[in-house]
Amino acid sequence: MDVRDTGGQVTEAGRSWRARRLDRDASLGLRLTLAAVAAFLVLVPFSLLALLVLGAWPPLSRLDASVTDTLHRYALDHPGWVRVMSVWTDVFGPGPLRVAAAVLVGWLLLRRAPRLALWVVTTMAVGGLLGALLKLLVGRHRPDLLDPVARAAGFSFPSGHALNAALAGGVLLLVFLPYTRQRRALRWALWTVAVLITVLTGLSRIALGVHWTSDVLGGWLLGVAVLVATTAAFSTWRTRIGRRPVSTAREGVEPELAESDPDRPHA
Repeated sequence: MDVRDTGGQVTEAGRSWRARRLDRDASLGLRLTLAAVAAFLVLVPFSLLALLVLGAWPPLSRLDASVTDTLHRYALDHPGWVRVMSVWTDVFGPGPLRVAAAVLVGWLLLRRAPRLALWVVTTMAVGGLLGALLKLLVGRHRPDLLDPVARAAGFSFPSGHALNAALAGGVLLLVFLPYTRQRRALRWALWTVAVLITVLTGLSRIALGVHWTSDVLGGWLLGVAVLVATTAAFSTWRTRIGRRPVSTAREGVEPELAESDPDRPHA
């Protein structure tokens, strides 16, 4: 039954939960709903993949073994390739990426953007802790090769390198997108850097034979899910303090960061 005010209009209390959540005029509710759906859609394939790994699903195991064997044979015949992959995986490992994130946090604090700095810290910390916890829960062993070209300790699923590369690439992208407004080439360059860091770091772990393909895929999926969740929370925070809603894929999470930059040239 509708609840109407004295003017005959349906009041907020009289509207259904679904109507309130999907109302385009109620931007906060709509954005929260869309963000929750997006996070769920990313977590579904990750959860399914984790279950297949736990159950040692034969088709997935065969695929992992086939890719690992093929790349391992290539690595044995191409030591230069191994050196390139080793350098890449070290430069963009979890440790260096966390140091880079700490530097970014310091820069944001100097720019008087403490909320954005907190988002960076939260994203990297939550993702890292979830990855470590899931490694212990799944307890999957790494590839055991007769003539390994690289070694790594700890459990395998999800890949910490792939996870942290996805987190750092996403953070880099969403923090600096505001500086690419009306600069399409720069925007494409930023997207390219973020994708390359994420993809090549994950692939380097498979190429070196220290992770299964499904480990890397799991790391990527978990990283994207964490990014979606923390970005949604940050966007909610923005709306609650009276700032306008933004399109994060185009404007980043805090467009005002570039607008307040005294060195930014005006269009």
